[in-house]
Amino acid sequence: MPISNEDKALIKNLYQFKNYGARRLIAEFPEKNWSRNGLNKLLSKIKATGSTDRREGSGRQKTARTDDTVQAVEELVLSQQDRPQSHLSTREISRETGLTQSSVFRIIHQDLKLKCLKRRRAQELSDTNRQSRLVRARKLLTQYPADDVNFIWFTDEKIFSVAAPKNQQTNRLYVPEASRKRDVAADRLLSTRSTFSESIMVSVGVSKLGYTRLIFVDPGVKVNGTYYRDVVLPQLLTDMKNASGEYYIFQQDSAPAHRARETIALLQRETPAFISPDVWPPNSPDLNPVDYRIWSVMQHRVYRKKVADVAELKERLIEVWAGMEQAIIDEAIDQWRRRLRACVEAKGGHFEQSF
Repeated sequence: MPISNEDKALIKNLYQFKNYGARRLIAEFPEKNWSRNGLNKLLSKIKATGSTDRREGSGRQKTARTDDTVQAVEELVLSQQDRPQSHLSTREISRETGLTQSSVFRIIHQDLKLKCLKRRRAQELSDTNRQSRLVRARKLLTQYPADDVNFIWFTDEKIFSVAAPKNQQTNRLYVPEASRKRDVAADRLLSTRSTFSESIMVSVGVSKLGYTRLIFVDPGVKVNGTYYRDVVLPQLLTDMKNASGEYYIFQQDSAPAHRARETIALLQRETPAFISPDVWPPNSPDLNPVDYRIWSVMQHRVYRKKVADVAELKERLIEVWAGMEQAIIDEAIDQWRRRLRACVEAKGGHFEQSF
């Protein structure tokens, strides 16, 4: 185990003032898991130099990290600034320059002082989308001050499948160095997924006043205007009224079933107030607390263990939703006006990188 700088200072003091050797140090600090070989080397350095610091110029020579190679790597690793989506990985830069991947990594982090940021998926926005998001985000900020946000019920639908979503960036398998791919069992090497994984669509509403039941869409049903009005909305509105009393504000996105003329008429009759589809920004999962926070928490908890079938998936969803903490919902809703302001500052464009 590497010895930290703090531990090195401790070892130096104990050696110089109490004459502790490697064996005594290991006996006194078993929790440190120091190796005797490492301690002996450090003690020899202290004895010879009186210091634990590395001598200037010691260590491996920078044979690969010359000025020319550093410049070449810099041009390749930063080239995507002018050409979005053209990022080269360390492996690709290694092939391009002839350097080892470890040398490329050290040049990026030690010589160029760069750090890696993870990309996020985001909705593609046209110029029309951006302009509409800008105008409507401003309108929402004006129309719904901070005190009114406490009464808004945010709603959304999501499809959960039996097969858990895959994160290919962490999908790695380590085997002995001498192993060949053909000698590794297929069930270890291949990441399989059912072509048509069974799934369930659910709908929910959340607010600072509470949250609705988990509403399951009947299997095989297309959620059109009629189904939304006759099956989904009555359950959502009943739960909202029970939690809110006489006053609340209903929100939904601009899905076709939501903006149907009959749906709008029903909401005008049955709700004290609602955010109409012509006010809600289009293509904006980044502005709906259910979309930008609640679903991700649900997904993480549902797929902690492998789901066998639709029946188990439904049970898991019900269990996870019943355990949803109101504090998580409140934190998500508290971001809403800040996100609207960020959308305005971005002129209707993406702003997720700042959250």
